[in-house]
Amino acid sequence: MSTNDGDIEIRTLSTAEEMVDVVDVFQQVWGSPTELVRLEMLMAVAHSGGYVSAAYDTTRPGQQHGTILGASLGILARHHDQPALHSHVTGLLPGIRHAGIGRTLKMHQRSWAADRDIDWIVWTFDPLVRRNAWFNIAVLGADVAEYLPSFYGKMTDAINAGDESDRLLIAWDVHGELPSTPRDGSGVTKAQLVPTPEDIVALRRTDPDAVAEWRATTREALTSALEAGRPILGFTRTGDYVIGERG
Repeated sequence: MSTNDGDIEIRTLSTAEEMVDVVDVFQQVWGSPTELVRLEMLMAVAHSGGYVSAAYDTTRPGQQHGTILGASLGILARHHDQPALHSHVTGLLPGIRHAGIGRTLKMHQRSWAADRDIDWIVWTFDPLVRRNAWFNIAVLGADVAEYLPSFYGKMTDAINAGDESDRLLIAWDVHGELPSTPRDGSGVTKAQLVPTPEDIVALRRTDPDAVAEWRATTREALTSALEAGRPILGFTRTGDYVIGERG
């Protein structure tokens, strides 16, 4: 399955030769000294019916159908006892993260799931990474299903090292309507705003104590709200989670 968006092609992969580039992309994105996902695992997922895709710039020379720009790996799963795709890793090479390719990758993933009668796409992300929260909640319109403290234990890659691996579990209804405007908290009554740092990745390098304080404060606020049945209904352009009730 492939999707073309101008000069960008998104397509699912199946051969070991293709997976070599995916392994390299993931390792570059996360700055990991070791392979983030091994080639053997990628082949096993693809061969057993899971999702492995990559984005290519077809105007630039490279292997296969162009130069690889990013990739995504998803594992067959369950959510609410319904068929789901757990999107385990999606990454874009530095310098192209604001070119709309991330959304194109996600829409390819959504079409792939719909074609296979899969109801949900679920994935995790660091609740302190502002740009990911905006993309997942406001742009894609996905819902926060759960707060997962220290989900991956201790991590050693260049992006996450020195911080706790808290994650939010996102659930995206494959058959639901996409937001016509960003879910930025408009229309939410009795709203509670939970702020995020402007750049948690940079802050990890300069002020670990501030990172720990942000982590503890945000964990408490989001966990308390979700446990009390108050959902996260949006994310503002200025970096706040919006908790409350729909108006």
